Amino acid sequence: MSEPSYEELKAQLAQLQKQSGSKRSGTLDFRVGEKGGVSVYGLGRFPVTLYYEQWTRLLEAVPELKAFLEEQKAAGKLKLRES
Repeated sequence: MSEPSYEELKAQLAQLQKQSGSKRSGTLDFRVGEKGGVSVYGLGRFPVTLYYEQWTRLLEAVPELKAFLEEQKAAGKLKLRES
Protein backbone atom coordinates (compact mmCIF):
# COMPACT_ATOMS: atom_id res chain seq x y z
CA MET A 1 0.00 0.00 0.00
CA SER A 2 1.47 3.35 -1.02
CA GLU A 3 1.78 6.42 1.16
CA PRO A 4 -1.00 9.00 0.70
CA SER A 5 0.02 12.19 -1.05
CA TYR A 6 0.16 15.57 0.66
CA GLU A 7 -3.03 16.63 -1.14
CA GLU A 8 -4.86 13.46 -0.03
CA LEU A 9 -3.81 14.01 3.58
CA LYS A 10 -4.86 17.64 3.36
CA ALA A 11 -8.30 16.60 2.03
CA GLN A 12 -8.69 13.99 4.79
CA LEU A 13 -7.78 16.56 7.44
CA ALA A 14 -10.29 19.04 6.03
CA GLN A 15 -12.99 16.35 6.09
CA LEU A 16 -12.21 15.42 9.70
CA GLN A 17 -12.24 19.06 10.77
CA LYS A 18 -15.57 19.56 9.05
CA GLN A 19 -17.01 16.53 10.87
CA SER A 20 -15.69 17.62 14.27
CA GLY A 21 -16.99 21.14 13.68
CA SER A 22 -20.51 19.81 13.16
CA LYS A 23 -20.27 17.79 16.38
CA ARG A 24 -19.72 20.98 18.36
CA SER A 25 -23.02 22.45 17.25
CA GLY A 26 -24.83 20.98 20.24
CA THR A 27 -25.22 17.48 18.84
CA LEU A 28 -24.87 14.73 21.40
CA ASP A 29 -23.23 11.43 20.50
CA PHE A 30 -23.63 8.22 22.51
CA ARG A 31 -21.14 5.35 22.54
CA VAL A 32 -20.74 2.10 24.46
CA GLY A 33 -17.19 1.38 25.62
CA GLU A 34 -15.38 -1.93 25.91
CA LYS A 35 -16.26 -2.24 29.60
CA GLY A 36 -19.96 -1.54 29.02
CA GLY A 37 -20.06 2.09 30.08
CA VAL A 38 -22.20 4.49 28.05
CA SER A 39 -20.45 7.74 27.15
CA VAL A 40 -22.11 10.97 26.08
CA TYR A 41 -20.01 13.21 23.88
CA GLY A 42 -20.86 16.82 23.10
CA LEU A 43 -21.62 18.19 26.55
CA GLY A 44 -18.16 19.59 27.13
CA ARG A 45 -14.50 18.96 26.53
CA PHE A 46 -14.61 15.42 27.90
CA PRO A 47 -17.28 12.72 27.61
CA VAL A 48 -19.55 11.79 30.51
CA THR A 49 -19.42 8.04 31.10
CA LEU A 50 -21.70 6.05 33.39
CA TYR A 51 -22.87 2.44 33.55
CA TYR A 52 -26.45 1.40 32.75
CA GLU A 53 -27.61 1.39 36.38
CA GLN A 54 -26.14 4.84 36.95
CA TRP A 55 -27.87 6.25 33.85
CA THR A 56 -31.22 4.82 34.91
CA ARG A 57 -30.85 6.27 38.44
CA LEU A 58 -29.96 9.65 36.97
CA LEU A 59 -32.88 9.58 34.53
CA GLU A 60 -35.30 8.68 37.35
CA ALA A 61 -34.05 11.73 39.26
CA VAL A 62 -34.62 14.19 36.38
CA PRO A 63 -37.63 15.96 37.98
CA GLU A 64 -35.69 16.56 41.21
CA LEU A 65 -32.60 17.64 39.28
CA LYS A 66 -34.61 20.15 37.24
CA ALA A 67 -36.19 21.59 40.40
CA PHE A 68 -32.78 21.81 42.09
CA LEU A 69 -31.27 23.59 39.08
CA GLU A 70 -34.12 26.10 38.94
CA GLU A 71 -33.74 26.85 42.67
CA GLN A 72 -30.00 27.39 42.30
CA LYS A 73 -30.52 29.53 39.20
CA ALA A 74 -33.06 31.69 41.02
CA ALA A 75 -30.63 32.08 43.93
CA GLY A 76 -27.93 33.21 41.49
CA LYS A 77 -25.60 30.38 42.42
CA LEU A 78 -25.20 28.88 38.94
CA LYS A 79 -22.69 30.01 36.37
CA LEU A 80 -24.55 30.10 33.05
CA ARG A 81 -22.66 29.69 29.79
CA GLU A 82 -23.29 32.25 27.12
CA SER A 83 -24.30 30.73 23.80
